[in-house]
Order: sequence, then C-alpha cells, then structure tokens
Amino acid sequence: MSSIAAALLPILALILLGLVLKYTQFIPEISWSGMERLTYYLLFPALLIHTLGRQNLTGIPWLEILSVVVIVLLLSSLILIVWYGFFSSIAGTTFTSIFQGGVRFNTYIALALAQAFYGDQGLAMGAVAAGFMIVLINLLCISVLSKWGRPEQGDTVGFIKEILTNPLIIACLIGWTLSLTGIGLPGPTEETLEIIGRAALPFGLLAVGAALKPKSIQGHLNPALIASLVQFAFKPLATAILISLTGLSGIAAGVLIIAFMTPTAPSAYILARQLGGDAETMASIITLQTLLAFLVMPTIAYLLLG
Repeated sequence: MSSIAAALLPILALILLGLVLKYTQFIPEISWSGMERLTYYLLFPALLIHTLGRQNLTGIPWLEILSVVVIVLLLSSLILIVWYGFFSSIAGTTFTSIFQGGVRFNTYIALALAQAFYGDQGLAMGAVAAGFMIVLINLLCISVLSKWGRPEQGDTVGFIKEILTNPLIIACLIGWTLSLTGIGLPGPTEETLEIIGRAALPFGLLAVGAALKPKSIQGHLNPALIASLVQFAFKPLATAILISLTGLSGIAAGVLIIAFMTPTAPSAYILARQLGGDAETMASIITLQTLLAFLVMPTIAYLLLG
C-alpha cells in the first residue's frame, strides 16, 4: 500500500496545487485557458507522437490490449444506454453528461500514474492503450451527443469536423504511422518532441486541479453518482476479468487497470458545451469524480495491482 501511496501522492499534490493556484489567483484567471490550450494542442500531442513514434510493437501484446479497450468501452456504453432507455426519465442532455462521465478517462492522470508505477516502460505502454482509447471514446461520445444533445446549441457538422481534426487523434495517427512504417523519429525530432512533451503531464495535472468546481456538485449528485458507479466499479472490474481471460500480465495489464480507474476528462465539459449537452451536470460529474478518485484509486490499485 505504501508504494501505491508513493505513486499517487505526487499526482494528487499537483492537482491540489492547481486548485490552490486557481482559488488564490496566484495565476490570473485568464492564464488557465491559455495553459489548457497549450497542453491540449501542443504539449500532449508532442508527448503522444514522441512516445508512439519510437514505439516498436514487437513483443507488445497490442491485439490483446486493443481487445480489452474495445470491449470495456462498448460494454460501458451499452450499460449506460440500456439504463437510460429502460430505467430513467431524465433529459437526454443530462444523459449525455452521464455517458461522458462513465466512458471518458483522464489521460493526464492515467499516463502520470503509469509512469509513476512502471517508469518509462509504463508511459510507453500507457500511450499505446491511450492511442486506442482516444479514438474510440471520441467516436462514442460524438454519437451520443449528436443523438441526445441539443443540436440547436451547436453545429453538429462542424463539431464532427472538429473531432476529425482533434489534435490528440491526429497525434496518435502520426505516432502510429511513424512507428508502423519504421520511419521513427529522424534527426533532432526525437529530442525536440521529448523536451516539449516533458511538460505535458505536470501542466495537464495543474489544469485538472484548476478546473475543479466543488460548489457545482450540489443539485447534480444523482447523475454524478451513476456515472461514477460505471467509472469506478464496472470498468475496473470488467478490465480485470478481461485481462484474466486474455492472459495479459505485467506492465500491459497494469496500465489497462490504471487507465480504466481514472476519473473522467475535464475536456468533457468543453464537448458538452459545444454539442448542446448539459454542461452544468458535466462540471459536477468531473469535479465529484476527481475528488472521489483520491479515495477510490488507491483502493482499486491495492486490490487489482497488488
């Protein structure tokens, strides 16, 4: 348990530091949006390209990793859609926020934890899993938001175009192309991307803390709890079962557990606003899950990572 705490504490410290910096206005309010934009459009894509572009899939059980990712995400989506169709009378817009809260994962926390637990190998394997997850999750969420969101609140065609030009998806495609073609990262490209990408995780974690809105939870507790039940209970358990069935072990198994035990992504709030989802409920879900994660993730890690 001490090793789990040692891995989680630096991540928790950075998130809380972001929250403190935001509330004390040590960093001006206007600066946070710039930091988020810098991380989302430059730092994190550089990290993904650097990690995936020099990745040799030989010896990596990528097919098993992909299988677990696809099955867990599709089962989670199915459970939420069936629940909404048969057992719930909430508004469709609210459901879109519950869906994002139960399907998305916080990439920054996942990769930071993978690196904390398993070093550079963990970061590399985590990037492989994230590369699969990012594409499928965006396709699932855009589909649900298009069906149950408020089309009049956003341009659906424009949003789909934005998803297709998503910097994280593009970065994954570039990284995979460089890896699978054997081109790799030529010349000074590798060192340049490494320097840029090195700032992605600390900046991303600070931004997660700054995005927390504890006061927003009031009035949206039930949707937040439903999404959290799928996020913190079903997904880790389903992942553990599938890992056993596929025979995965070691770092590959560990990073999958880590990826599927993290809270939802802060970017879900932006998506909810752009495609007519329930942004207020989304903010509550993001905040509650991030706060719950400090208690839940150590327990899951202790039970499933050993």
